[in-house]
Amino acid sequence: MKFTVYILFCFISAFPQATLVNTAHLDNLYEDVVVNKKHIGIIHIYANAPDYEWIDASGEGIACIDDAARAAVFYMKDYKVAGNKKHYEMIKNLINFQMYMHADNGFFYNFIWKDYSIDSTYKTSVADPNWWSWRALWALAEAEKFYQDKDPAFAGIIKKHLDNGIDALDKWLIKEDNSINYVGFVLPAWLPFETGADQSAVIVKAMSVYYELHKTEKVRAIIEHLCRGIMEMQQGDEQHLPYGAFLSWQNTWHAWGNSQSDALIDAGRVLNNKDFISAGTREIKDFYRWLENNNYYSGFTLAKDGNGNSVFKDTTKFPQIAYGIRPIIFSSINAYEVLMDTLYLNIAMKGISWFFKGNPCNALMYDPQTGRGFDGINSYDEVNRNSGAESTIESLLSFARLESNSKAKKQLFDLYKSMK
Repeated sequence: MKFTVYILFCFISAFPQATLVNTAHLDNLYEDVVVNKKHIGIIHIYANAPDYEWIDASGEGIACIDDAARAAVFYMKDYKVAGNKKHYEMIKNLINFQMYMHADNGFFYNFIWKDYSIDSTYKTSVADPNWWSWRALWALAEAEKFYQDKDPAFAGIIKKHLDNGIDALDKWLIKEDNSINYVGFVLPAWLPFETGADQSAVIVKAMSVYYELHKTEKVRAIIEHLCRGIMEMQQGDEQHLPYGAFLSWQNTWHAWGNSQSDALIDAGRVLNNKDFISAGTREIKDFYRWLENNNYYSGFTLAKDGNGNSVFKDTTKFPQIAYGIRPIIFSSINAYEVLMDTLYLNIAMKGISWFFKGNPCNALMYDPQTGRGFDGINSYDEVNRNSGAESTIESLLSFARLESNSKAKKQLFDLYKSMK
């Protein structure tokens, strides 16, 4: 192992354009299938050690929008750097999959079965306003932007699906600024499922991409309304826990999908709203640094003490997964590029070190030799060496995002070299 790592160090040193982004494992999880005489791209869900062959999700299906949407976003960003022609076709097929899963009500189904028919009934697959629908909108928004110059006709088809999905979203969202008192916390009641700041973040990221392209008042209103709600989910400050963290839902915080800072900075940039950016950066500089300095948590619940102060009712250390680390990296590098303050670059680099043994198990959680992102850390002495789609994609997104910035890329390579 030490010899192969040394060879990679030498390769990186000799060729400045080298990359730690290895798509081999994700490429292997991808499959091109034909449905109704049209090519669609799917991402197989699980791949377990030691052989890492495809494994289905029991009772749900063989592939889902949750993974395909994230994979499409990754491949689009990677294509701009690497220009792999094979990936160009894969991107189009993955976007075809999003559109294949688009339901008449404007939302999206999630899973497909072995015969490529849609799983339209299981609770994690119905065409509902839920995580998978928001991820589909994010992928489609990124795809319209990606294809505007490359294939305007295909971009036009994508926009029709986007507009249909946005109409459904707009009708479903609560328009009034209502509040709810949840165990002493006054929280917004107009986000998805009243207080779903985590889901709101994905919507805001999708809508911000769309707004950059079209500047519609409907989408601007959606972004602003959700961002105001996300900001009301922010708790504590530099001196008081949870140190500016955005609660995910109700009085809980979980690491996975905690993209509120990233979404607020996106929205602040496209709408020129400094308040959104300020709220996002406050979580990064106070809460993210606290999180990193405490070797990370996977979740916690807040309560109020007798004096009305926020206290931890309980905390959870494990499991720690790539999906909980990637938002730290996205948010921090986003803040760095907007404000050019190296504080945020340093937080991003501390976050990426989680993949390079900077974690409770001192374990390599992404292997540049194979492109596998491992499925998580279960305890101080147990690593899940399986490498499913989610962990692999979230790992690749993290590295690709840092490599898109020249200064971050150099520091990333220096960090990796320090492993020897």
